Amino acid sequence: MAIKRFFKKYATFSGRASRSEYWWWTLVSVAVSIVLNIIIGAGAAATTTASSLSSAPAPGPGATIGYILLVIWVLATIVPSLALVVRRLHDGDFSGWLVLIGLVPFLGALALLVFMILPSNPAGQRFDQPGA
Repeated sequence: MAIKRFFKKYATFSGRASRSEYWWWTLVSVAVSIVLNIIIGAGAAATTTASSLSSAPAPGPGATIGYILLVIWVLATIVPSLALVVRRLHDGDFSGWLVLIGLVPFLGALALLVFMILPSNPAGQRFDQPGA
């Protein structure tokens, strides 16, 4: 249900998202990333020699397919993931612009993690659209 809502609200930056909606999506996203990394790792293990002049092995075709799938996955989910984080911040009664603190190395991601863990704040209703 949360995954369906994630894709249904693909680029919706207004409104709010519950903790469960955020964490179910995070679970699915991490699972898909692990599977893609296993595909890349298995493909990289099956190396081929690029040419007889080069002594450095090149990743096998499985790694290339894995990288292509990973790029497609990232491009397909970056906008809705950002929208979900903004809606989750709204649920805690924070401005969506706080998503930009994620650009601060390490500490920004840690701060966003804390914001995602915080419970809902009733004052966050101000981000809901009237009549929605």
